Amino acid sequence: MSKKILAVDDSNSIRKSISFILGQEGYEIVEAIDGVDALAKAKADKFNLVITDINMPNMDGIELTKQLRATDGYKFTPIIALTTENQQSKMEEGKASGATGWIVKPFTSEKLIAVVKKIIG
Repeated sequence: MSKKILAVDDSNSIRKSISFILGQEGYEIVEAIDGVDALAKAKADKFNLVITDINMPNMDGIELTKQLRATDGYKFTPIIALTTENQQSKMEEGKASGATGWIVKPFTSEKLIAVVKKIIG
């Protein structure tokens, strides 16, 4: 059975790129446009990994991470934050909210695949 990944980003091109790159590796990708959308999809389904942007309208990635950690079945689910910020403060905030790791945008497909395989196989 293929592993399911929730890809959360308000940028359509980034979502499509994550879906394409990881879809080719055999993962099943579900896209969400912001934290609110992602939380609803996470509650309706079970994902092996969540990849979320940090800066999004309605609910950002840090708030989404906190909400997911409080949701049944997501206490230990890996959450990777995608960010253009290499600011230490945002990373600390993300870690404090429960993010597993970081990928700084722009990322290469090799980097994305390597991180995902390392985390969920």
